Amino acid sequence: MRELGPGLWHWEASHPQWEGSVRWGRLVSSYAIDDGGLLLLFDPIAPPSEIVELAAGRETAIVLTCPWHERAARGLVERFNWPLFTPPPDSQEDLMRKYGVTAEEAAGGSPDLAWLQAGDTGAAHLYAAGDRLPVGVEAFAGWEHNDVVLWIADRRAVVVGDALVDFGQGLEISPSEGSTKLMTREQIAERLRPLLALPVEQVLATHGGPTDRAALERALA
Repeated sequence: MRELGPGLWHWEASHPQWEGSVRWGRLVSSYAIDDGGLLLLFDPIAPPSEIVELAAGRETAIVLTCPWHERAARGLVERFNWPLFTPPPDSQEDLMRKYGVTAEEAAGGSPDLAWLQAGDTGAAHLYAAGDRLPVGVEAFAGWEHNDVVLWIADRRAVVVGDALVDFGQGLEISPSEGSTKLMTREQIAERLRPLLALPVEQVLATHGGPTDRAALERALA
């Protein structure tokens, strides 16, 4: 874990579902932001003990950039009962549209966060692009309705899910087959360009690591 600035931390851990994919790397990134009273964990995976200890004295919440980034969310919600803010999982229709599968194959929609929707533990706080969350985070459109970019104004930082990634070639539009199947990279870039109107200084990529505004501008050029 490293501190990027006062109250802003970044760490990496191995994704438990990584199976040697050449499309995305084994290590994924998570972030925590602490303002002295509220601690936010973004797409957390294997949070370091220092973060867990800090949470004991804070109001703490988990914020996901997309539902398939639930990572360690279930364990943390079950253990600490922290509120979880997330875009909605893919519906049956979403899966059919994205992947060209049949209604039977997509029956029931995505299993992402099924435990949360079933009410087994915790409560789902669903949000979408255009929403401002009660924890002071604003959601901007990513490449899909449930993959967003999160703007934290007092940190001048954006947390990006799967729309922008760094797989070793610098920050770029995600080459994932789902996004490029639905839209061209230029169309995705056009959806993301409103970010350039914000005073962004830090870009916190959850595939890759932290970078800066210049990298964002290059990726969206």
